[in-house]
Amino acid sequence: MKSLYLLLILILTNGVFAQLDRSQRPAAAAAQKINIPASQVFTTTNGITVILSENHKIPKVSIDLSMGNSPKLEGNKAGLADFAGSLLMSGTQTRSKDQLDREIDFIGANLSAGATSMNLSCLTKHLDKGLELMTDVLYNASFPESEVERIRKQNLSGLQSTKADAGEMAGNATRAVNFPGHPLGEIMTEATLQNIAREDLIQYYKSTFTPQGSYLVVVGDINRAQTEAMVNRYFASWQGGPVYQTELGKGQFDKGNRVIFVKKPGAVQSVVYVTFPIDIRSGHKDQLALTVLNGILGGGGFGTRLMQNLREDKAFTYGCYSSLNITENGSWMSAGGNFKNAVTDSAITEILKEFAGIIEAQVTDEELSLTKNNMAGGFARSLERPQTVARFALNTIKQKLAPDYYQNYLQQLEAITKEDVLRVAQQYFTAKNCHIIVVGNEEILPKLLVFDTDGQIEKLDAFGAPIKEVKTADISADELIEKYVLAVSGTSSKKAALKKLKTVKSYTRISEMSSEQIPFVLTSTDYFWDGGKEASKMEMPGMVLQKSYYDGKAGFTFSMQGGREDLKAEEIAAKQKASGFIPELNYKANGMTYELKGMENINGQDCYVLYTNDGLAENYDYFSAQSLMKLRSTSIRKIGEETMETTTNYSDFKEVSGFKFAHSFSMTIGKMSLNGVVKSIEVNPKLVMTEDF
Repeated sequence: MKSLYLLLILILTNGVFAQLDRSQRPAAAAAQKINIPASQVFTTTNGITVILSENHKIPKVSIDLSMGNSPKLEGNKAGLADFAGSLLMSGTQTRSKDQLDREIDFIGANLSAGATSMNLSCLTKHLDKGLELMTDVLYNASFPESEVERIRKQNLSGLQSTKADAGEMAGNATRAVNFPGHPLGEIMTEATLQNIAREDLIQYYKSTFTPQGSYLVVVGDINRAQTEAMVNRYFASWQGGPVYQTELGKGQFDKGNRVIFVKKPGAVQSVVYVTFPIDIRSGHKDQLALTVLNGILGGGGFGTRLMQNLREDKAFTYGCYSSLNITENGSWMSAGGNFKNAVTDSAITEILKEFAGIIEAQVTDEELSLTKNNMAGGFARSLERPQTVARFALNTIKQKLAPDYYQNYLQQLEAITKEDVLRVAQQYFTAKNCHIIVVGNEEILPKLLVFDTDGQIEKLDAFGAPIKEVKTADISADELIEKYVLAVSGTSSKKAALKKLKTVKSYTRISEMSSEQIPFVLTSTDYFWDGGKEASKMEMPGMVLQKSYYDGKAGFTFSMQGGREDLKAEEIAAKQKASGFIPELNYKANGMTYELKGMENINGQDCYVLYTNDGLAENYDYFSAQSLMKLRSTSIRKIGEETMETTTNYSDFKEVSGFKFAHSFSMTIGKMSLNGVVKSIEVNPKLVMTEDF
């Protein structure tokens, strides 16, 4: 009986299918006007625009508060707004951070804040308590000094991670070159972060979080009368100065292509962005046609031109995409991806070719139809979220859209023609006045010259700032090493330094390390003995995470994941090349490859750059030209096709037993960041070297 039933289904199914002509695309139905529930809008006497979107399906309310201020240039305090925003939830005049967190958790709410906004989401029955907590933060944020410094350290760790993330570096460069002298082009650095004082944060908070020109979006299980009562109770007393509004400048529109390079030593692939600003703002009449254009070029998935060319046809990359960024403060276009060094120049050629192609000729009917269908589907799915209706109302007000813009969205989308796409491509896009941003290994630089109209490649650092030309070092590598040894040992001659160093038979260093990615403090203990012998261990309370041991001839490493592994011959050889209390002193005798590469500016200090290669890794050490102290070390090691980069920054140099040691450090391993403080250093302790330590 079962087989008969299946056979019947098969016959009927084939019969139905036989009536369909699969060679013809079904005719598209005419786009219909959408019935979007109207949001209720009213304005308070203190200048708040309230937007209410009722939805009583779930007993839950969300409240989004956004300020109406324009962004300001922050100069040498770039990052101030984001820094302040990250501290709003760090405590109030009446509640500590812990108390605030506990009370939020107790009612099962979500409360967050940013540079220009706050958000509350909670069950309807807890709305009063949620609003009490939200307005306590809004009116009484206290910016405790301890939290300011904690978040500062957290941000510093994040900035260190940026230096290992090619994508973030490319993003910073994109903003910097597209919008110089514009808030969008300002990027937080270690220097600007250190310039921001607690008083700056408080002043930003007081001047920004003001009711005039702000928007309160209320969504969920609440009606108009309840909303008005809620607003009167919690927001009527809110006072502040006038809203700051200004017309922001345009982006950097260049004549000719500019190549901008960001160095990432040892990188086996490059991140490439071809980018340029677009002179429109949110709500512009051409925004929809430009969005369709972007979907065809590279913003619409695997069927786009960039993906078909650079992935499917050329096999240059796993993915090549485009993005159209249209905001209230500035807009830009970008296209690119990750490419192996060998094909970086070819990838740029093809990306520029795709830009030129979409400017020169109309897109196909199939491309247009597919992209519009994808956009229509995304729009329809967005309507399933209650917040969408309120967002539509907010956009309508802020962007000065037609009152029925979203009701007619699908009709407007369907009306976009191939001629419209070609028109906006020719009006706003370019293939000859682009910023070509490449993050990668310097070995690819010669192949990039052909793309720069002036034949001059600009170099930026990880945060989009121009790199000063590398100065020619006024000393040799050996002279640098000698000066460094004298500075560390506090002696005035090489003879005196060597005599002092001979007295060092052992030393220990105990450090504590923490990270936002690790919820506990790590303790690291390092042991050194005369003759290049060393050992180290890293542990958490009650548990050794990893150990290493080297007696001058052999050794091992131990980790919780991999257990014990004896050192390989190449690892022993590398250790022998960098052995001793001050390894640099023995480079020549031990056969280390080393070279002085010139000078670079590190955190505002001119530094000598000493390159070494121990057979396992390439290393770059940066010595202050002023103090001769080592301020940074970067190690780049290739493991198969992957590259592992570790960067350590050193600071807070103090004298112990006549020698100078760094007592603070920050370390970045890939995307992992650690901050460390040296708790103790002891020179010539009585240590017995054994494998069990």
